[in-house]
Amino acid sequence: MAESPVESAVSSGSRAFDDPAYREAVVDLLAVIAYGELSAFERLADDAKLAPNLEDKVALSAMAAAEFGHLQPLRARLAEIGADAFLAMTPFRKPIDEFHEHTAPSDWYESLVKAYVGDGLAADFYREIAAYLDADTRDLIITSLADAGQSEFVVDRVRAGIAADPRLSGRLALWGRRLMGEALSQAQRVAAERDALTALLAGGIDRPGLDLAAIGRMFNRLTERHAERMARLGLNP
Repeated sequence: MAESPVESAVSSGSRAFDDPAYREAVVDLLAVIAYGELSAFERLADDAKLAPNLEDKVALSAMAAAEFGHLQPLRARLAEIGADAFLAMTPFRKPIDEFHEHTAPSDWYESLVKAYVGDGLAADFYREIAAYLDADTRDLIITSLADAGQSEFVVDRVRAGIAADPRLSGRLALWGRRLMGEALSQAQRVAAERDALTALLAGGIDRPGLDLAAIGRMFNRLTERHAERMARLGLNP
């Protein structure tokens, strides 16, 4: 029985790209992650202006720099498989920009929760898709989506804020739920609008895909991880 592109990729990453549909899916996924990293850099750098003190401003700026640092390896991988990174990223500008417009934080604490919860949801979704890729691309995506140092910093600052003003908890819990809804809607919209990504999940690339039950389990996992992050912040999911 012949190997599927994903199975053959385990032993030879380059062979998977002989399938044009698989290559298109990888280009789309790398491109949406790359634009997401660029957007995260811009947003965090802007949110640093909301910081209450110089220490926090520097911390958030460092997080922004880490996000930008993830961009170059993604661009290099796109070039390696023969794609123009800027052209590949272009279709994702509107949906990602709209997500950030709809979830613009109103203060410092909302910006922290968004950096932790919102970005975490997106990263979880892309990691789920990356499980169906060749090892080299999968490893690059996992590295690119690694925590940029925000976890402990955000948890510490949000918990301290709630301790100082318990009323903050309810407002941030609502904000976290809104971020989850917006992030899942955006992820589903991006996948639905890109045929190659849909095929990657649905099995249109010479391999079994995810059935409805498997897709349901995937979104259950995303929901559970969101709840874990909210709990770490001291918020109700």
